[in-house]
Amino acid sequence: MNNLAPIVYFTYNRLDTLQRSVKSLQANDLSKDSVLYIYSDAPKSERDFDAVQRVRTFLKDISGFKDIIIFEASTNKGLAKSIIEGVTHVINKHGKIIVLEDDLLLAPNFLSFMNKSLIKYIDNPKVFSISGFMFDIKHKKDYPYDVFFTKRHCSWGWAMWKDRWNEIDWEVKDFAEFIKDTSKRKAFNDIGADLTYSLIKQQKGKINSWAIRCNYHQFKKQTFTVYPLISKIDNLGFGNDATHTKQRFNKYKTTIDTKKTEDFIFPNEVVIDNTLINRFKMKYSNLNRLYYIILNTIFK
Repeated sequence: MNNLAPIVYFTYNRLDTLQRSVKSLQANDLSKDSVLYIYSDAPKSERDFDAVQRVRTFLKDISGFKDIIIFEASTNKGLAKSIIEGVTHVINKHGKIIVLEDDLLLAPNFLSFMNKSLIKYIDNPKVFSISGFMFDIKHKKDYPYDVFFTKRHCSWGWAMWKDRWNEIDWEVKDFAEFIKDTSKRKAFNDIGADLTYSLIKQQKGKINSWAIRCNYHQFKKQTFTVYPLISKIDNLGFGNDATHTKQRFNKYKTTIDTKKTEDFIFPNEVVIDNTLINRFKMKYSNLNRLYYIILNTIFK
């Protein structure tokens, strides 16, 4: 496959998950022909200094890619600023990008799926981004495609093109207008009950999230994200070997694709499957959130 998208890792102090993630990426056949960028954030405090240094030592020993470019921040930026600045730099240079964080386990056909999706939908303005992650949800046996579409961007292993990324308003200049409009707030929450609340927290400075601003932009544009029917990603912070959550049960549970198939059936245009979309929405509903709170409280 020619003209592969560059891969970008954003790392901090999690050496254990980073090592597993890189190993799974190296197992992808296209890794040896791909350019890898790595952004290593600086420690927030002295407490994180040794862990960050261990990560940076490991980064220098990574191999198995066409080229590896490492950026080591001298001061702590935080994830949102790191991603916005890093993605902007790489995507403007290459025109497209595949983005990873340091706690993602990747299927052996992850790179193939992401690159082929980028090629397939580059000229379709209705497609905003590509997701590598997918929940475990039931689908019809006669569903003819390997992907489906929703209006929610996913931050766990994703891909995008330069023109879509550079349109995003990171300041959310129309927030005051949006927050006064009940119908707009309700519409934004259609694809997840958490969205409006998260945007409010972002604009009040209670969180610092690039992803919610990205999702808000997608809502305004009414564009779609391509999701694989079978996940190409599992989050190591939520799996059976989780190191960053003590929850026994979580809504992000997924079964990662272990097959090495690189042939995917894509529709030529955005296809709306309401059954799949409604099952996807349910994962972000307040009812589902309450269910997992109760479940984890009972089995704590």
